[in-house]
Amino acid sequence: MANRHLARTIAMQTLFLWDFHGKNNDSLDKSLKQMFDNFAPNFDDQGFSKNIIQGVIKNIDDIDANITKYATEWPLDQITIVDRNILRIGVYELAIDDDIPAKVAINEAIEMGKTFGGEASGKFINGVLGAIYKDIQDAGEEKPKKESAQ
Repeated sequence: MANRHLARTIAMQTLFLWDFHGKNNDSLDKSLKQMFDNFAPNFDDQGFSKNIIQGVIKNIDDIDANITKYATEWPLDQITIVDRNILRIGVYELAIDDDIPAKVAINEAIEMGKTFGGEASGKFINGVLGAIYKDIQDAGEEKPKKESAQ
């Protein structure tokens, strides 16, 4: 598994625990450490996961508003915890983080959905993030992305 994909997976698992346990920010560092200890003890880029988590938490209201706006058939609390947190990472990387190309953000989220979500998760995530990306492009608001980042 590529380093950044693994880092995103660890971030998603940590955000899953955070969400599942009532969004307790005090347990984030402990949960992240547990994830690395259990699934990637020799991982050398833990900062990437931490940056994703911090970015999602810092922008949670805007991120959740985007998910709610574009997943019109699904109230946020009815989206599975896995899909909700994959979408949060995807929206963060797509709409907020300048360092991640849009295609990478969308593809990584879809792959996590296929791996960790339900049967239709990949399609659902693709639909939501694709609609957000289309509106970003249509509005001319797309941030310059570094095409080499992954």
